[in-house]
Amino acid sequence: MIVQTSDEIEKVKKACVIVREILEGISEIIKPGISTYDIDELAYEMMKKREVVPAFKDYGGFPANICVSINEEVVHGIPKKERILKEGDIVSVDIGVIYDGFYGDCADTFPVGEIKQIHKKLIDVTKKAFYIGVDYIKDGVMTGDIGNSIQQFVESNGFSVVKAFAGHGIGKKLHDFPELANFGNKGEGEILKDGMVICIEPMVNEGTWKVKILDDGWTAITSDRKYSAHYENEVLVRKEKGEILS
Repeated sequence: MIVQTSDEIEKVKKACVIVREILEGISEIIKPGISTYDIDELAYEMMKKREVVPAFKDYGGFPANICVSINEEVVHGIPKKERILKEGDIVSVDIGVIYDGFYGDCADTFPVGEIKQIHKKLIDVTKKAFYIGVDYIKDGVMTGDIGNSIQQFVESNGFSVVKAFAGHGIGKKLHDFPELANFGNKGEGEILKDGMVICIEPMVNEGTWKVKILDDGWTAITSDRKYSAHYENEVLVRKEKGEILS
């Protein structure tokens, strides 16, 4: 498991600030009638202006600059010109950049126009689950404690946590140790150490926690086709608490 030096942490912080700026910029164009390809194009233009590289492009063969997932799509949705947002959709946008060799990675879920109350709650619970997980982060805590806290909160609100994907360590690699599942048992897993940088990213489903992968080899959808939301930031582990970087 990787502990970052102070110089490395500063570079990670810069990458995180940039990726969050891009995500916030994208939020301003989320509306009915635009395509997921439009969102990808805007993200890429913003990356070029900030002189960073898209982290997801060609990562394991992924064909786009960012991931854009609509409604029942949990993660890894591939942006397409023919995929048009409509009123009542929710759209999860996951962005990664590389700044001076270090990775920034964050995600958020946005409403498209007016959405159902249950989907407003889904987005809200997913974001709150992230902060509940962060409250547990400090030197010496076990990853199972974080996952358990997220799972208990999500399930107490009538939703389910995705078990096929997890948060992760990050720094010079996009996905590094430790893995941080959004479920688990207290007192189990890996021990967090001061100086580690990790991504906490609850993926929360309206119905079943089960997912399946579409024929494109990337897009993960809920098995029951009910909606899913995603929220992610990078967090620096410190002695007494976690510091949100993005």
